[in-house]
Amino acid sequence: MSEQATYDEDDIAVAGEYVLRLLSAEEVATFEARLAAEPALRDLVTDWQEGLATLADEVAEAPPAALWPRIEAAAFGEAPRRAGISPWRWLAGGLVAALIAVALFFAIPPGPVTPPTHQAQIAAEDGSLVVQAALSPEGELHLIREQGGARPGRALELWLIAEGAPAPVSLGVLPEAEDVRIAVPEALRASFTGGTLAISDEPPGGSPTGAPTGDVLAAAPVQTL
Repeated sequence: MSEQATYDEDDIAVAGEYVLRLLSAEEVATFEARLAAEPALRDLVTDWQEGLATLADEVAEAPPAALWPRIEAAAFGEAPRRAGISPWRWLAGGLVAALIAVALFFAIPPGPVTPPTHQAQIAAEDGSLVVQAALSPEGELHLIREQGGARPGRALELWLIAEGAPAPVSLGVLPEAEDVRIAVPEALRASFTGGTLAISDEPPGGSPTGAPTGDVLAAAPVQTL
């Protein structure tokens, strides 16, 4: 970014959130007041806009809507689910989610870290739960929980649904920490390509059956970088 050295990580992130329209009305007013007085900050916003335009050209088209009933069937079988809004409907916005996920992970200037091979923003339709996920070439899955958490007396469990797989595979119960890293078995790493990550509401310790037993709170298609 042209004025990157002038601003700290918070400024870079807020500029990205402004471009992505993630700020509240009050935050927008405050930021735009700074824009009027800081030419270098305007350059930073321009860099974000140009960078996201480039990313949009590289992100694959969102999967067809017909795919999600198959995913839901894989997660829950043929038994009818409890009434409510299906969390899989959110996945139709996969293109937008991919742009936000990539943008947020690259908002902080990269250090001497190996770039991830796969990314996803696992988010609830109403934004009540948001978890960023990035898989390294070595199989380390970096998770940053930006919003939400488990309900009292419940746990959040992470699932990988491989393309064409008959059922999801648990990647483990998410700890209370907001920033965690977990090791993905080598046999599962290839399944991230074309796969889906989902988070379900489960009893403490995770699902007792090896499959989701509670509501799927958030989900997202995995983007291969």
